[in-house]
Amino acid sequence: MDALGHHVLLELYGCDAFVLNDTKKIKDILTEAALLANARIVETAFHRFSPHGVSGVVIIAESHLSVHTWPEYEYAAIDIFTCGEDIRADLACNHIISKFRAKSSAMVEMKRGVIPTANEYAGAVTQREEVLACKR
Repeated sequence: MDALGHHVLLELYGCDAFVLNDTKKIKDILTEAALLANARIVETAFHRFSPHGVSGVVIIAESHLSVHTWPEYEYAAIDIFTCGEDIRADLACNHIISKFRAKSSAMVEMKRGVIPTANEYAGAVTQREEVLACKR
């Protein structure tokens, strides 16, 4: 079975708090990451919260890159969801990690839209997979 898309969940820790609170810089970093990944940018939207933190999305023809930052914790959550064979999410991830100056990172990759064939529908069993476990 082929997947319709790939989804990368990127967790960044120990980031530069000033970068994480700079809307323009974050927009530039995610836009550059999309271009490095060989994606076609359609639109962008970013918002800075008060007193701190930024959320934003780069909509690409192949899906999206999104970010949510918590400067007070030096943490950023990034999603890179892509469809198509020519997208290099790895290049986008490396760029973002570098520009956010992350001291550590964790990444989960998953296939999205794994469509069974007609024969597989008959015997399909719901599968659940725990991808991330949150620890407090």
